[in-house]
Amino acid sequence: MGREGARTESVDHAASGRDRQDADDVIDSKGKERAPDENPTSTFSQRALGEDFAERRAKARERLDAVDPHKRAGGIEADPKRREWFEAVYALAEDDPAAVPWAHLEPRPLLEDWLAARSLVGLRALDVGCGLGDNAEALARAGAHVVAFDLVERAVQWARERFPQSEVDYQTADLFDAPSEWRGAFDLVHELYKLQALPEALLPDAARALAAFVAPGGTLLVISRARDDNEEMGGPPWPLARRDIEAFAVDGLRRVSLEDLPASGGLARHWRAEFRRDEAGG
Repeated sequence: MGREGARTESVDHAASGRDRQDADDVIDSKGKERAPDENPTSTFSQRALGEDFAERRAKARERLDAVDPHKRAGGIEADPKRREWFEAVYALAEDDPAAVPWAHLEPRPLLEDWLAARSLVGLRALDVGCGLGDNAEALARAGAHVVAFDLVERAVQWARERFPQSEVDYQTADLFDAPSEWRGAFDLVHELYKLQALPEALLPDAARALAAFVAPGGTLLVISRARDDNEEMGGPPWPLARRDIEAFAVDGLRRVSLEDLPASGGLARHWRAEFRRDEAGG
């Protein structure tokens, strides 16, 4: 954040090769199944993790792909904001986290790595598309006062059930129709993987929606799978090109860092980018 002395340089690591593994399906950063770190505030049942976790997840992806209109022609018209599909994910999951493709059951490594280099004590943070809550909880452990939201009510309920003692304010909300009181209210806005689940036509609206949350002096952190500008890739999910990431410098936000992180340790190539809103009058 501007107040926390975040990096101002642009980092561009050469990405060698392409890992075609779907990053949403990676269970941990080493490609192995593992349980989350012990957390006394979580009631997540360890029985949900087992030797068949990866198998259950693969079968769930097949079921979900079969009902995803964006896997067929006319998908954008049928479900333009993918609301129906996101709701179907949680309805079909039947409380099995293996059936939620992005349920990592611990904070994402690229977020944890970013948090390790800074303090969020006293800052107001917004976690976009919180899912089952792991990333929101990581932000809270770093000292932030966190609001976390998801489009699907069942996701929010599930997060609350997993972390019943949490101080995170979990809410059901729509990125494109968010509460007016969130405008300019957050020192940190964290977006991880929601953008790559949206059709390209929605990205400009998403960029403006995210920018609207950022307070003066605040930061927008975007983490997403990456592709080259001229690289065609089927989806969903749709990895973002550099031009897509750079376009999030809108409505008073400026890009202060962009990391091109090569495929490594079971994770596909990623972007990690920071955007800053200058202090009022700065």
